[in-house]
Amino acid sequence: MRTQVCIIGGGPSGLLLSQLLHRKGIDTVVLERKTRDYVLSRIRAGILEVGFVDLMRAAGVSERMDRESFAHDGTVIACNDEQFRISFREHTGTDVVVYGQTELTRDLYDAREAADGKVIFNVENVVINEVETDAPYVTFDVHGKQERIDCDFVAGCDGFHGVSRQTIPLSVRREYEKVYPFGWLGILSETPPVHEELIYSCSDRGFALCSMRNANLSRYYIQCSLSDSPDDWSDENFWEELKRRIPSAAAESLVTGPSIEKSIAPLRSFVTEPMRWGRLFLCGDAAHIVPPTGAKGLNTAASDIHYLYHGLLQFYEEKDSEGIDRYSEKALARIWKAERFSWSTTNLLHRYPDMSEFDLKMQLADIAFLRDNEAAQKVFAQNYVGLPY
Repeated sequence: MRTQVCIIGGGPSGLLLSQLLHRKGIDTVVLERKTRDYVLSRIRAGILEVGFVDLMRAAGVSERMDRESFAHDGTVIACNDEQFRISFREHTGTDVVVYGQTELTRDLYDAREAADGKVIFNVENVVINEVETDAPYVTFDVHGKQERIDCDFVAGCDGFHGVSRQTIPLSVRREYEKVYPFGWLGILSETPPVHEELIYSCSDRGFALCSMRNANLSRYYIQCSLSDSPDDWSDENFWEELKRRIPSAAAESLVTGPSIEKSIAPLRSFVTEPMRWGRLFLCGDAAHIVPPTGAKGLNTAASDIHYLYHGLLQFYEEKDSEGIDRYSEKALARIWKAERFSWSTTNLLHRYPDMSEFDLKMQLADIAFLRDNEAAQKVFAQNYVGLPY
């Protein structure tokens, strides 16, 4: 089998890259370890930066997103029983879009199927070969038979545990990591959102987030211990704890109901450098992870796709390798800024187990400064809606 770009990973970043390249006449094959149904069963983020929205439109898959998504021009920050709003539109002239990652991925799969795009599911034992040469190839097993794809380039969109990053020798790559001493317990419920915008809440009992997917599907989170299990938390206990951590007005209007999904996500900041080795390019979680506090996980993957897509386009259309040669440099410059925002927002709103009285006073002072200072709110808004590519 022969293609121009072999994409490892059939999540949203791999599918988006495949669809963008297809519209420019560049052939791809996508390899996915699981089934389509499995990929679509994963509950993930729902906040899209303006850059991601533009990429979806460029890929020709924005029709349902434009019709069904919610535009948010601000967010609410709460501390104990006080709250204030940061206006994205006032400070940046734009907003963010709420559209679930599951639906976004479904749209991309539908587009690839409509275009007869090649997506191979249930692949095993993927090995990326000869990426330091001009003739890389990928071998894998599917249905008990080994297959081979010869290609010009390999895009590693296969996540933190995938094979792509591990293909880069330890003598070449350097990894940076911070593991946080808490996780997020999240539930999905078929209930109306408690507020028209997201509420990020810091309290004496820990962090909480009120989010949504649509008018009758809400996503809520509370900070929890890494030793907790979802089974430790009944729905009733979750709702009661959430009410203790959000402003009383929100707690009183909160509509509760049975959870349809419940999980705990540990928090981590992680970056690997470089994001390119020969003709292998890392994208998304294969290269970096952010805590979800700043809504940057899916969006940082999108910025990688932006740089790689334009670099490949420049290579194929103009015979110019400048874009792919500088891919890692450009992507990492933006990634570290997104990492900083996610890290700082996590520190701003979470309670660490070893915080001293001085630390708590500093956290309250940081929140008060954000509340009272227009310049600080502008910086927050610029980062939240997404820094320019």
